[in-house]
Amino acid sequence: MLSFSEAQTEPTRHVRDANRAVRSALPFDDTRDFAAADRGFIAGPADDIVRSADGTTVWDNGSFSFLHGECPPTVNPSLWRQSQLNMRQGLYFVADGVYQLRGFDLSVMTVIEGDIGIVVVDPLNSTETAAAALALYRHHRGDRVVTGLIYTHSHIDHFGGTFGVTTAEDVQSGHCRVVAPVGFAEHAVSENVYAGAAMARRAQYMYGASLPRGPKSSVGAGLGQAVSTGVKGFVQPTTDITVTGQRETIDGVEFEFQVTPGTEAPAEMNFYLPAVRALCIAENATHNLHNVLTLRGALVRDARVWSRYLTESITLFGQRSDVLFASHHWPTWGRGQIVEFLSLQRDLYGYLHDQTLRMISHGMVAAEIAEAIELPPALQTWANRGYYGSVNHNVKAIYQRYMGWFDGNPAHLWEHPQEESAKRHVRAMGGAASALRTAKSAYDEGDYRWASQVANYVIFAEPSNESARRLQAASFEQLAYSTENATWRNFYLSGAYELRHGTFAAPASLQSAAMLSALTVEQTFDAVAVRLDGKRAWNTHVTSDWMITDAPEQSERVELRNGTLVHYRRAGVGGLLAPDATIALTRTALGALLLGGADPAGLRKRGALTVTGDWAALKKLTEVLDRSVPDFAIVTP
Repeated sequence: MLSFSEAQTEPTRHVRDANRAVRSALPFDDTRDFAAADRGFIAGPADDIVRSADGTTVWDNGSFSFLHGECPPTVNPSLWRQSQLNMRQGLYFVADGVYQLRGFDLSVMTVIEGDIGIVVVDPLNSTETAAAALALYRHHRGDRVVTGLIYTHSHIDHFGGTFGVTTAEDVQSGHCRVVAPVGFAEHAVSENVYAGAAMARRAQYMYGASLPRGPKSSVGAGLGQAVSTGVKGFVQPTTDITVTGQRETIDGVEFEFQVTPGTEAPAEMNFYLPAVRALCIAENATHNLHNVLTLRGALVRDARVWSRYLTESITLFGQRSDVLFASHHWPTWGRGQIVEFLSLQRDLYGYLHDQTLRMISHGMVAAEIAEAIELPPALQTWANRGYYGSVNHNVKAIYQRYMGWFDGNPAHLWEHPQEESAKRHVRAMGGAASALRTAKSAYDEGDYRWASQVANYVIFAEPSNESARRLQAASFEQLAYSTENATWRNFYLSGAYELRHGTFAAPASLQSAAMLSALTVEQTFDAVAVRLDGKRAWNTHVTSDWMITDAPEQSERVELRNGTLVHYRRAGVGGLLAPDATIALTRTALGALLLGGADPAGLRKRGALTVTGDWAALKKLTEVLDRSVPDFAIVTP
């Protein structure tokens, strides 16, 4: 956990006034969410802290205990309220045989009791937190074996803790069935490998996992309090859910599924438990506005499709459900309340989509639409507020999905990159001192957006300018203190920290041995292709055959030429020229060698790698692979 060695700024009168206005405008006397969040509470854990095998803290819910107090002027009161709801921790009863473990990670783990054992839904982000949550359940409900595992969608906080609740051996032997939406495995591993390093770096900012906890720092992430930092795991599903209406019985429990691809995740599904009239809505409806494009980076989601699948959920399950639960936040009880909750979420995404497209047709660009759009009063409920996603950045994401990065103005078609542009801006403002006077004046007037923009020009023109860094950090803090959005707050505070203290330590890698071994051979070579240093490989031409000893049908021909890696299946392709080398190894060794940094000589010595032909062919390939930079600069050049 980071600590601040330099004093942070105090909230200015502009921020205090803004937060008082929020307090006056919103119905804080409405406590129904607090009653729902506390309903069914059985017990909390004996210890708020979850540790790894070596004693490292990977989760500390108690670090948010300050939230029990009154909201300070350094936090938007609406965000403070959301964080108070999210910090609740323990085992909760949801319906007969259905329990949830909340407050152990960003996400929520659900346990469904079957005839023999239990079915675990979405085993959190880390092995350690999943194990701790399951231990609390077993302490109060008995030491039941895990007979089934359900992944509702392809984000790591819903499968990373797999090995905290089951083992690869139990899955392979059939003792634990693993059910997921079709396409889950492809999207789960690709998201964490192809652009995984950059996403992990930005996720540091988004979730604030490394930030201190406190009224001037992280108060949560909106969707949950934070992400745990333990070991990640993964197993391939044994059953794919391919169509809406598909029914499966797991350990005597009947499930009815609804597939919802392209909503909150590329592969996602809801399910219904007819025996207890309970609907799991996965992450398609939560107690906040979600992201159409997450700030850590991802594929842009389809708000139109998202809205339509929620209509389908209402139609299929609304009148049959007495309780709705999700993989974040707390449940909703009562048929009328469930239909209303889903309808308001449905209308929210539909409104943002349709109004963005309408304004595009008037020639407005993303930033203009984001400033102009207003939600109808009926949609401004607590559950629709922008604690995680925001109206502002979701509108920009919808614009991006349809129109791309270019707004049509030729002046924006070929702008200078940040550093060169900054130098010219600062020069046009009369130099750094003059620019900083402009930024300081904006700060004093409460225009922190302009203050941070101008200070940013100076920093990118003169990276060592300490006055600009301090002013930028102060501007970020004022923006953080007043924003309702938890991820914006974490971004601002992370940026302020790095301006004052330097970059964080490198984030924990998502590319564990378990994740790498889950890649198909094709995905492995796709991941290698994006790590190729194209310029260094311009003049390298090498052809190799990769024989996968434990999956011969996946063996690949790989060609490196013109700075591009091309690969294709060897099977069924006639007339291939002889390769420079034939490399035989297992799938696990393949990932370890090309993505995990394993020494080829060491693998060869252990008998895990055999090379026939030119050994140098392997070296030619590996020596032009680039290494990602896990702690690259964000707020400085």
